[in-house]
Amino acid sequence: MKEPLEGAQHSKSTDASLSGLRVVLVRTQHPGNIGATARAMKTMGLSDLALVAPQAPPDEQSWAMASGAVDVLDAMQRFDNLAEALADCSQVVGVSARRRGISLEVSDARSWAGQWAAAPAGRTAIVFGAERTGLTNAELALCQRAVQIPANPDYASLNLAQAVQVLAYECRMAALGGLRGTRPRRPADHATMEGVYEHLERMLVATDFLDPDKPRHLMRRLRRLIARAEPDKVEANILRGMFSAVEKYRGDR
Repeated sequence: MKEPLEGAQHSKSTDASLSGLRVVLVRTQHPGNIGATARAMKTMGLSDLALVAPQAPPDEQSWAMASGAVDVLDAMQRFDNLAEALADCSQVVGVSARRRGISLEVSDARSWAGQWAAAPAGRTAIVFGAERTGLTNAELALCQRAVQIPANPDYASLNLAQAVQVLAYECRMAALGGLRGTRPRRPADHATMEGVYEHLERMLVATDFLDPDKPRHLMRRLRRLIARAEPDKVEANILRGMFSAVEKYRGDR
């Protein structure tokens, strides 16, 4: 019996995690964009599509633009209002090109996708507004946070399906853990890193590199340097092991 390739197994696992993502199109104005969205979703392993009060309902152009992703269209759900489409979702993000007068946390698409993949929380809805106007303030108010695509500020005009493709791609890459096929990294927690900094300071004092009476800004700068690397827990333990080795070497001498 032929064994499945390891990469194929990983792909199935990734698609399973992506199955918890729902793409919600609100007040869509062009039927072709619905089909193009279905195509963009399927190429990245997403399949849950919801339409909310489309201004132009799906037609033969939608199925033509789907180009092989007709199963996504056949399974799509339709709702009269956005609240109904989000009823079974535990996380809701609204995609908006502009900052609105609503106090929502705003992330770029890649940062948010990484956070989602590191800690998925049930079904997650990614909400897109009408092509010309985007999401209204009332629609954004139903979202827990906003996501933006950092496009060219002089021409940030993305077709609806293109925007869906970008978000779907970022989610897939985050679920894959990048091209290497690893899980997204989880930086060490605050307590662990405080232990690293305390141990580092102790070692620097013991080796006479740091004068505790005249510390200046050395530890502050070293904290910033290490924090930029975002070490995970294993890497934090490696650092502490190095510090201990230096302390032992000095003690032996």
